[in-house]
Parts: sequence; C-alpha cells; structure tokens
Amino acid sequence: MSELLPLFLLTSLGSFAGLVGGIAFLFIKPWSSLLARYSVPFAAGIFLTIALVGILPEALELAGTEILFTVLVAFLTAYIFETYIVELHHHDDPNHTHQNTGSAKLIVVGDTIHNFVDGIAIAVAYMANPGLGMITALSTFFHEVPHEIGDFGILLKAGWKKRNIILVNLASAGFTLLGAVLVFYTHPSVRVQAHLLAATAGIFLYLCAVDFLPQSQKTTTKTQAISALLIGVILMFAVIQLTPQH
Repeated sequence: MSELLPLFLLTSLGSFAGLVGGIAFLFIKPWSSLLARYSVPFAAGIFLTIALVGILPEALELAGTEILFTVLVAFLTAYIFETYIVELHHHDDPNHTHQNTGSAKLIVVGDTIHNFVDGIAIAVAYMANPGLGMITALSTFFHEVPHEIGDFGILLKAGWKKRNIILVNLASAGFTLLGAVLVFYTHPSVRVQAHLLAATAGIFLYLCAVDFLPQSQKTTTKTQAISALLIGVILMFAVIQLTPQH
C-alpha cells in the first residue's frame, strides 16, 4: 500500500488539482480571463516538451525504435476517435454557447475517458521512472487548468448549476485514479510500458498539433501566443533537467 501512495499523490495532482482552474472560472472571473488567454499556448509548450524530451527518450531507451510506430498509431487513433466518436478534449472559448444539453453530456463522457487515459499515462511513466512520473503528472496538471476552464464555461452555458458542475467533474476526475490503479496492479512488462509511453507521447503530440496550437491564437495575439508557448517549453525543459530521472 505504501508503494501506491506516491502514485496516488501524483495522480491527484494531475486530476483533482486541475479542477482549481475550473473553480476559479466559476468564482473568480478576473483570474479565469487571464488563464483563458494564455493557458492554451502555455499548455502546448508543456506537452510538446514532455512528449519529445521526456517521454519519447525514455520509451526509446526501454524498447528501441519499434515504439515509433506506436506513436504514429496513437496519433492517428486520437484523430479518428475525436472525429467520429466524441471530442476527447475541449478548449473552446468559455463564452461560446452550446445550445444542446446533449453536447454538454458528451463533454462529461469525453472528459471521463480522457481522465482515465491520463491516469494510465501517469502510472506507466511512474513505473518506468519515478522522476518521469512526476513530470508527467505536472504536465497533466498544467493541461487540466485550461481544460477545466473551457469545460466549466460550456456546462454553465448549457444551464448546469455550479454545484452540479463541480460534483460531476470531481467524479470524472476519479477515473484518473482508476486508470493508475489498473496499471499498478497489472504490472505491465518493460516492453509494454515502453509502448504505453509511446502511445502517451503520440496523444500529447496530437493534442498540440490539432487542438492546442490551432486554438492558441484565438484567445490572444500571435506574439502573446508564441511567448506563452516558449515559456511553457522553457519551464518544462528546466523541470525535466532538474528532476532526477533514475
């Protein structure tokens, strides 16, 4: 049980702590305005760096270049899933109105799936390398803040009460723990861990290419978006270099 505690703490950072951004949107609008403006390009810098500098080198070290095909498959799968089934992530303008309540329910379903995947990613990274697990949890936290701001805004526009929004998102965040516990108790082999890490990198790269980067210039100027992107890159690169990897 003691071995599970660090993973539990990291997973909580990557899931429940991210709800702070959404709650800030509900109750402190000046904060939410600042976060909504700069958080998406900042998250893009975080995810690009963790994928290319943190996760991929670890996966390559564990299983070699065979994992690159997994990166490609994960990227394409994320695109197909988001295109034909349900949007996995939502970074819409909080002022955008979704008239259909069914869309709001799909958001909750998509978020629950994505939280489950986040839990798997954090656990696999932690089991391969505790330092990498911490970095992955931190990057997930930076992503969850803008994510929750967008989602909370959409659910508000759909007519949901603030209390219900918080409760539903707390329950959804719990699936992050479920994904982590599943990986912890199944003890995947080193090769499987490498391919799961590669899949995580592919999903992160997809989010940056298709979601974060195109969205980043919709809420701020090009110069501000690039600045926030570079700050995210520099910050995460510094965290990776300063975090013990073995």
